[in-house]
Amino acid sequence: MAKRHPLAASFFRHLSAERGLAGNTCKSYTGDVSAWLAWLEGRKADPLAAGADAVEAYLWRLKSQLGLKASSIFRKTEAIRSFYRFLLLEGRIKKDPTANFRSPRIERRIPPSVSREDMALLLDYPPGEDFALNRALAAAELLYACGLRVSELLSLRLESVNLDQGWVRVFGKGGKERIVPVHARALDALRSYMEFRQLKFGGMSPAGELFLNKSGGKLSRVQMWKDLLALGRKAGVEAPLHPHLLRHTFASHLLQSGADLRSIQEMLGHASLNTTQIYTHIERSGLKKAHKRFHPEG
Repeated sequence: MAKRHPLAASFFRHLSAERGLAGNTCKSYTGDVSAWLAWLEGRKADPLAAGADAVEAYLWRLKSQLGLKASSIFRKTEAIRSFYRFLLLEGRIKKDPTANFRSPRIERRIPPSVSREDMALLLDYPPGEDFALNRALAAAELLYACGLRVSELLSLRLESVNLDQGWVRVFGKGGKERIVPVHARALDALRSYMEFRQLKFGGMSPAGELFLNKSGGKLSRVQMWKDLLALGRKAGVEAPLHPHLLRHTFASHLLQSGADLRSIQEMLGHASLNTTQIYTHIERSGLKKAHKRFHPEG
């Protein structure tokens, strides 16, 4: 693995230790900044003296020569902007070259979701006596009941779940804690899975996480994806299932049933209401379909 530029290494420590961002976010931003620093080094330019013209030339190269999409350029612009804000905060520069930059506009895509009919097919699938299938069904129930991110789901520990009172304690991005209610059906699926878990690992010393692999260790993200994909196929769900799809479905179905955005924001763990508002586009798209179908002049 290539050694990080000293400035990139300092930036990584700032993101992880001081801002408390998730590991993948820190790596992603630092990778974007490392690419920027490498480009400057190739031009024998000092990153501490780089001006707005250099940033503009770099971003233009990403678009015109490398053909990156607006969404990728947006992320890289935000990473470089965050990097120079950090340098300004540290007193290493006196002027931020990105101060007047505007990130490229990106189209806000409507997140996909699973229909209510397909969710019924999925959650009504008989678990049988198979440990992995019970695990997948419990995970699907919990993702749909709480709108968790996959990282949050896989980090849940036994003590994070209160079956009596019906809630889970979740640690989201930046280590922010939130309590999310769990309905009775999902609690039943969890109880069933936990019984299988106890039978399988009762005489061992398994990991403390709720969802375990066949060896008693913490379940991997890849295995969870595989579990849900297989479960969806068995249940006859058309859309390829994955954890984030169930998170989107949770938010969409709540909104369609009349829940307010603030409540959905809190349950999803969004820092900003603007992020949650994307789900209003789903509702509007549904209204348009209904209007076209039922209006006499549709």
